[in-house]
Amino acid sequence: MRLALALAALLLAPPALAEVGEDGLHKTDWMALTFKDVAEDLETATDEGKRLALIFEQRGCIYCEKLHEEVFSQDDVGAYIDENFVVVQYNLYGDEEVTDLDGETLTEKEAARKWGVVFTPTVFFLDDAPEEGADVKAATVQTLPGAFGKSTTMDMFRFIRDRVYETDEPFQRYHARMIEARTDGTTD
Repeated sequence: MRLALALAALLLAPPALAEVGEDGLHKTDWMALTFKDVAEDLETATDEGKRLALIFEQRGCIYCEKLHEEVFSQDDVGAYIDENFVVVQYNLYGDEEVTDLDGETLTEKEAARKWGVVFTPTVFFLDDAPEEGADVKAATVQTLPGAFGKSTTMDMFRFIRDRVYETDEPFQRYHARMIEARTDGTTD
């Protein structure tokens, strides 16, 4: 009986809370710790056969917390992202030095303004072969603006990995098609 109660408690326990770093941002094991030199990060991602994603977050952001605790914390989500992406975290109000693709050196908060970050979380997915001299904003092939549920988030990461953005199908139609496929009994 005690074993059954212990198992039931484990199954009904809420998911573990996301770890929060000294900077107040939520952390995952699969986020890359880099010097925030976007050209170097892009080269690393390409060398590993992955895509580069830059995520802007801020201390106290309830939507960032939601994304980490409800989506990124799921084992299959984390494993998929880790296998296919190099993700570098930026602080919307941070002072760490960043080197943009165009070579400009600025702080995280200056980069946020330059690249047009309006709210957090915001994920930039970069072209793996941007034009020479392009900055991050010009090299971005898609943006995920805000915290979404698992299916939208995973569909966006697949949309990028599978290069669907290179077709005429916009993300909204792709996502609707993926929802329909899941409703018909197919799996993710």
